[in-house]
Amino acid sequence: MVIDLELTPKTKRPPGVACCEPVVYPDVERGQAVRMAAIAKALGDPVRLQLVDVLRKHAGKVCVCELVPLFELSQPTVSHHLKVLRQAGIVGSEREGLWAYYYVIPDALKELSEWLS
Repeated sequence: MVIDLELTPKTKRPPGVACCEPVVYPDVERGQAVRMAAIAKALGDPVRLQLVDVLRKHAGKVCVCELVPLFELSQPTVSHHLKVLRQAGIVGSEREGLWAYYYVIPDALKELSEWLS
């Protein structure tokens, strides 16, 4: 059995004309996506994820000197990870003399967790 198929030449669409309609549109606004991506990126490092876990479980503020022994990292490296988390708005800090005390900002992960669930 032979089937004849008629081949038609391809034509270029005019600029701005879509080839098809999107199946689904995003619910996340651009600004919200940027905020959540910054949080997700900060949490994308295993050490930072563990730091957030420790700070989340701890009642109150934790001195950086208490965090360093938990990791096989130098104090400046732990401080760098905490700085990244602080810049992403996940943790906050307060200075008392020479020491910095860190804590998880309660609603920092709310937007991301609501979107994920």
